Order: sequence, then C-alpha cells, then structure tokens
Amino acid sequence: MATLNFEFKAKATDINALEEKLLTLDPKYIGEDNQVDTYFNVATGRLKLREGNIENSLIYYERINTAGAKQSDILLYHHSPDKALKDILIKLHGVKVVVDKKRKIYFIDNVKFHFDKVEGLGTFVEVEAIDKDGNISVEKLKDQCSYYAAFFNIETSDYIAFSYSDLILEKKMP
Repeated sequence: MATLNFEFKAKATDINALEEKLLTLDPKYIGEDNQVDTYFNVATGRLKLREGNIENSLIYYERINTAGAKQSDILLYHHSPDKALKDILIKLHGVKVVVDKKRKIYFIDNVKFHFDKVEGLGTFVEVEAIDKDGNISVEKLKDQCSYYAAFFNIETSDYIAFSYSDLILEKKMP
C-alpha cells in the first residue's frame, strides 16, 4: 500500500506537557506501543521491520534529511508477528541498526501524533499528516504539519532532520 506522509519530528524537553496540550483537542488515543524497529541495509531509501504490541509492519520509505516538515513516500505492509520474516530480512540484507522506543499514539482525523521515548536518544514528538488513498493534497498535508508545529510551539532549533536510526548510528561513530 503506497502512502504519502508529510511529517516532522522535534526534540521534546517536556513530552508530558506536549501530550497534555494535545489532549485539549480530544484526540483518539490508540495506545502505548513498545516498538523495536530493525533497519536493514538497502541501496536506496530505508527498510525497517517494526515489531510492537500495537503496530507490526514492514516499511520501506524515501525521505530527504531536512529539518522541519518533509514529505515521505512510503510502502507499508502490515503483518502478524512472525520471526521467520525477520530472519529472512536479516539473511538477505543484514541489520543496519535497531531502534527501541516507547511510543504513545494519537489521531485527529488523518493526522497521527507520536510521543516517543527513544532508548539512548531522549524524548521526541512526531506529527504525520497522512494521505492513504490520494484524496488529500500535499498542500493540505503541509498546512496540517504547520498548524500542529505552531500549536506545539516547535522552534526551528527543535526540528530533527534525521531518522532515529541515523541518530543512533551517528552516536556509535567515534
């Protein structure tokens, strides 16, 4: 299933305050997911296997590394947890990096909110304006991200340009 996202990720010094602020808008709470994302070595884009208690997906995506809201082109395959899938991917591609996080998930219409505690990195808020079927314009997705960035008072210096996997790999460098 091809999906278009416009999204941003930002460092959150007080993740609880941001979550409390979102609650004033009466979002739909999906739950808290303990997610392990295993990234694999691929020639282009990113390929990860997400294993969680709520979300389990094989995700391929392409996105430029730039601060602020940015477009992601995503191919998403939802699956039931199965060790064989991970074993096949490891055998074919090898593991690039593993990201372990606790993620609270909310929705308002087509906009998904993540409040993340990432092992070894800290706390973050991530907002994804999602178009699953080509019915929402890129401009509207951008506007939604801009609206919620302003709502959360995200400063330019708070934006994270890279994926959690990139940040973990960077920390491992000498």
